[in-house]
Amino acid sequence: MRRLSAEARLLDVVDLHDSDRIVTFLSPQWGKKRGVAKGAKRKFSRFGGQLELLSKAVVGWFEKDHVELVRIESVELVEAPGELLSDLEGILIGSYMAEHLREFTQENEDSGLYCRLLESTLKAMADGVPRSLSLRYFETWVLRLAGIFASPDECAHCGNPISDEGGTLSGLGEGISCEDCVPRASGVLTVGAGCVAFLRQSATTPLSRLSLPSPRVLKEIERVCRRVRRGFLDHELRSYDVMKSTLQTPLRSGSR
Repeated sequence: MRRLSAEARLLDVVDLHDSDRIVTFLSPQWGKKRGVAKGAKRKFSRFGGQLELLSKAVVGWFEKDHVELVRIESVELVEAPGELLSDLEGILIGSYMAEHLREFTQENEDSGLYCRLLESTLKAMADGVPRSLSLRYFETWVLRLAGIFASPDECAHCGNPISDEGGTLSGLGEGISCEDCVPRASGVLTVGAGCVAFLRQSATTPLSRLSLPSPRVLKEIERVCRRVRRGFLDHELRSYDVMKSTLQTPLRSGSR
């Protein structure tokens, strides 16, 4: 058994039995971990008030080889998630972002880039960057870091440049095709000029400096990310379905 400690973001907290909770957390050096916080549900637990979704905390834990769940010894709050979780839309967004990281990160793998992405996105939203833009940026970058995002520059079939006017995305989201290589299979998705421009710009431009696309383009970016994500996972994120069915209006386009 070894004892480890790291600064991490909490990605999930679920009840276990009558008094315990299972906590999923992500740290740059140790990747994703799941552990039992014994007694966390008790009234005077040492974990009281520390286990909020997306909180940043110093987590201490014990782990054994070949044992899936670690034993969480301590959680010392560094930073609460703040304003994001102060309303229903923010709670749904936070759950959606956290589920992305639970799905696309691995245990004991360097997750520094994922952690930096989460930190920069949370900061941008706290600084007033529109939630709608922040979420599209976050989605595209998670898929890029996972190595599965369709390139907006080269045709997935022939390797020729994708036109500034756009192309099409295959039914399973494997890649964007140029106008000369449009797949004959049904279910192809149009990737328009505005969407291509965003995908290219977001690859090199910080979120805080990105221009807000039109609602139509934001919707198209969302559809592209959804197609790529579903094609890779073979299922949709539960939090996405909950968010779409719960929210009756589009995500906020302006700062709060």
